[in-house]
Amino acid sequence: MARYHGPVCRLCRRAGEKLFLKGERCFTPKCALERRNYPPGQAGPGRRRKLSERGIQLREKQKVRHAYGVLERQFRRYFAEASRRPGMTGLRLLEQLELRLDNVVYRLGLADSRKQARQLVLHGHFEVNGRKTDIPSMVLKPGMVVAVRANRRNREFFKLQAEKLAEKDVPAWLALDPATLSGRVLSVPSRAEMPQNLSEQAVVEYYSR
Repeated sequence: MARYHGPVCRLCRRAGEKLFLKGERCFTPKCALERRNYPPGQAGPGRRRKLSERGIQLREKQKVRHAYGVLERQFRRYFAEASRRPGMTGLRLLEQLELRLDNVVYRLGLADSRKQARQLVLHGHFEVNGRKTDIPSMVLKPGMVVAVRANRRNREFFKLQAEKLAEKDVPAWLALDPATLSGRVLSVPSRAEMPQNLSEQAVVEYYSR
């Protein structure tokens, strides 16, 4: 399945809730869901239909996919890997997604959205354990250090991000060093430290049928 290149606000409207795909805009009155809290399409308001159980599971799976910016084939691979690991499959799935490099960059406050974080990683602005990497899907482990490369820190974008870091809420499983624009993965995130609007159990049920 090809990557979605349309307006991302349509995805939030389709899900019926904010997926925080546009960074700071999602927290302002400009958010599309604040202005038009109904599904996209010509029918307009009042068109929400009652979903079947399968439809609910599909919607929840799509919410997780869109929230983390993962394609269907890649998402299936994450699910297959989570199924092979001991423990709850849904929790293992979310752990992999949370530990992706682009998500860690976003969680540290070094990017305003996961999409922006993915682009920054692809352009080679980051290093992991001192080595340059341009792989957004790289799954990190506790102890790994993510940092903006030294020769990129003086760029205007990162100067602006450094000024906003004091306002960012960094989760407890990460440690941020604003002075060096770097962060360390302290542990695997617990379920309480992951997005609460995602239903991993519905994703498991979707793929189990």
